[in-house]
Amino acid sequence: MAVPISLTLNGSRVEIALDPATPLLWALRDHLNLTGTKYGCGVAACGACTVVIDGRAHRSCVTPLEAVSGRSVTTIEGLAQVGLAQEGLPQEGLAQGGPGGGHLHALQQAWIEHQVPQCGYCQSGMLMAALGLLNETGDPTDAQIDAAIDNICRCGTVQRVRLAIHSAAQALQARSRMAPRPAHGEPRA
Repeated sequence: MAVPISLTLNGSRVEIALDPATPLLWALRDHLNLTGTKYGCGVAACGACTVVIDGRAHRSCVTPLEAVSGRSVTTIEGLAQVGLAQEGLPQEGLAQGGPGGGHLHALQQAWIEHQVPQCGYCQSGMLMAALGLLNETGDPTDAQIDAAIDNICRCGTVQRVRLAIHSAAQALQARSRMAPRPAHGEPRA
């Protein structure tokens, strides 16, 4: 039986009426037309379906839609918006020119610079797992990266993934140091 479920998806409030037990993956792909989140195994083993829920990485193939009611979900399509928010930049007009309006999140830029993708199928899940990791620790060690990024990649780009995550962490730290600070007595945004 379809039940209306509200959530924040990539920064926007969304209401979707589906069976509450529907896996989040299928709600995203089949009903909200967000196909960047991939189906890989259906049992939370491969990581292709990884999304970020309230700042933490989760496998959407085993997450029932009802579990995200009232929560914030970020998919690969919203990653650039997260980057803009982290940098304190305006997010108006993102719909023009595609997600992020041509702006890339530090992780996306690092993925390109370190030539991480090969076939590309697992990349959206890897990027979202990396975002979840960087949300938890701003400067992860190799051991923390290995523990958090347990996504299956047939192309074997693990070394490049590590380099890209370190590079993105450094870029995010540098950007946060350069972000404008509110004047004395003004509230932070």
